[in-house]
Amino acid sequence: MKIKNIDHFVLTVASIEATCAFYKKTLGMKIEVFGEGRKALTFGRQKINLHEVDKEFEPKANRPTAGSGDFCLIAEGEIKNVISHLKACNIEIEDGPVTRTGAQGAITSVYFRDPDRNLVEVSTYS
Repeated sequence: MKIKNIDHFVLTVASIEATCAFYKKTLGMKIEVFGEGRKALTFGRQKINLHEVDKEFEPKANRPTAGSGDFCLIAEGEIKNVISHLKACNIEIEDGPVTRTGAQGAITSVYFRDPDRNLVEVSTYS
């Protein structure tokens, strides 16, 4: 077996509505409703499915907890544009810009928190 790419992952959150509002405004993600009213954040060819605390769908993580996420998203363009947008959205940058190593080489990253205090890293490739 050879894995090709990531299709989706799940975030457990305190409020699906607050999470959707944050990711739509801050990162330009679209909200997808699927199944029997479930919600996901979509971008490119990927999505983040959302589970609300104590209302998770089966199967689920062994210990689903809001605020335990830590992930990196790649943005188009330059990191200075990411920083300007985050500042315009009143998002506090916790760290960065800093150089890190992404899946395909060197990236420049900034880190901030979503409403559940998940660590979100947004990066650009040089």
